[in-house]
Parts: sequence; C-alpha cells; structure tokens
Amino acid sequence: MPKLPFQVPIGVQPGGRPAAAIELSPEGVLAAATPAPGQPPVYAFEPLPVDALKPGLTEANVANSAALTAAIRAALGQVNPRVKAVTVVLPDPSVRVFVLDFDTFPTRLDEALPVLRFRLRKAVPFDVELSSVSFQILSEGSARLETQWKILAAIVPGPVLAEYEAAVRAAGYEPGVVLPASLAALCALESQEAVLAVNLGSQTLTTSIVSGSDVLLHRTIELPPTREAFAADVQRTIAVAAAFYEDKLHVQPRTLKYSGVLPAPEFAEIVNIDSGEPLLQVDELVPHPQTGMVSALRNSSVAGVTGVLAGTK
Repeated sequence: MPKLPFQVPIGVQPGGRPAAAIELSPEGVLAAATPAPGQPPVYAFEPLPVDALKPGLTEANVANSAALTAAIRAALGQVNPRVKAVTVVLPDPSVRVFVLDFDTFPTRLDEALPVLRFRLRKAVPFDVELSSVSFQILSEGSARLETQWKILAAIVPGPVLAEYEAAVRAAGYEPGVVLPASLAALCALESQEAVLAVNLGSQTLTTSIVSGSDVLLHRTIELPPTREAFAADVQRTIAVAAAFYEDKLHVQPRTLKYSGVLPAPEFAEIVNIDSGEPLLQVDELVPHPQTGMVSALRNSSVAGVTGVLAGTK
C-alpha cells in the first residue's frame, strides 16, 4: 500500500513515522525528537501570537503564516532533529474522525477511498473530493460469520492540510505523517486493556474508548467559552462516554487517561466537581517530562508528540 498523505495511527508499524514531531495548537508549537534510536525524546515549546492559528474545517486555519513558520523553525531547531521529515499533529477541530461499519469493504486502496468518500459526503461540511482521507481497518468482516467491517477513518479538508504543510515546508522541513491530536495521543497507550481517554484542546474535548487495537468510541465536541458551561459540557460528555464504556464492556470505568491544555489535577476537579468522592481517577496519559526539556513547556501535554515518536528508529 503506498504511503497516504494522511495516516491514521492505529496499526501503523513501529518505525513507520519520522523520528521528529510537532504538535500545532493556538497556544504554540510543541516539538519533540529522539536524539538517537532508543533514546527518550527531547522537547521544546515555542508560543504563537494570539489568533495566529484558528483551527477549523471550513475557514482558513493559519491567520499568521510568518509567525507559524517561525515558531515551527524555532521549536524544531531547539530539539535538533536528525531527520528533515516530521510527523505533524494537527488540532482536533481541523480534522474529523469516524468509526464506521460496512457490510462489505474493498481491500484495494483505489477502490476503498471512493467508498469512504461516498460514505463521508453527508457527514462533513466540506468537499470530500478535495480532502485527504485515510483509514485503518479495525476488524474484517466475514460473510460466513455475518460480521461487519469496522473502519477508523479520518478526513481533513484539502485547503486546511495544504496550509499546515506549507508552513512546515517554509520552515525547512518536510511533513511526513499527519495526525489529529487525539489519535496521536492514543499512540502513547501501552495497555492492551480497555481505556477511556480524553484529549482537551482550547476549543474541543475528544473522548475515546480503545481496547487493544480496536476503537470503540471517538467523539469530538466543541466547548463553550464560559467556565460554568464549559464544566457542565465536560462532565456531560465524559458521563456519556463512561455509560457507553459500561454498555459495551459490562464494567464501569474507574480511570480516565487524560491529555490536554489544562494541568491534570485541574481537569480532575472539573470532572469530579460536586461529588462526595472521585467518580473517575484522572491520570495523565503521558506524565510531564522531568528531563529532556530544552525550553519551558508551560501546560502543554506531550502525549501527542510522545505517542507518535514511540517505536521510531
């Protein structure tokens, strides 16, 4: 299968991604690179001016291309990557991810992509023919067993992807694999047991349930700007995901794996507010690094860049 311009991480073989990565967000550019095979990453963060980056699906995302390019160049320069190709982690609002069921599904890429585009045409508010689509087969159907094909699909508008890739190239690097932040963070999961995970962005909350190599749930919602409404939506969304977890797996989740723009203790307070005892134990998906920081990371979660660097050579 040829390399797709946009790759879903589930099932990607170790070593299939570059040994350097950047995560782009309205707050700034987080870069990471492994100095040598088998060594832990080093990290750097470069802030962006307010409103330089405005993630979304239907409008231009890069409002200040010069600032974004400069931040990418500065952040990657600090971690001194040994490759020019980098994995690019995009904000969740710029991508749509779906878990889809099919009665039948083509095994050839040139036949599968048109099928996915047709299915997604009414599900997204942009032209699917001008978009980059990638997919991963989570489970293969069998007519004899009357089971369905289960597909994890990701789609990003072509003009949006082109903006981000242009900024990376202008900084002197080549975009290799491109991933949304929530799926990139899931690459950091090491457990084969079922996990309820959340990724909090500045505008969105994504809830996921992963069991081994299977994705049972992936849902992104936009969050309101006010603190009270924000907390209510977070609690409601996690409650829905926890109920789905219990329905599918017949056991209540006890732990929530977290990555996002707020410190984990602060997010835990929001999740468990007004409860006598914690409803869910909130653990960082990837703890903040104690070493390897060549610049202050602020509250930036390193789960996305750490996940996509796992297993790289």
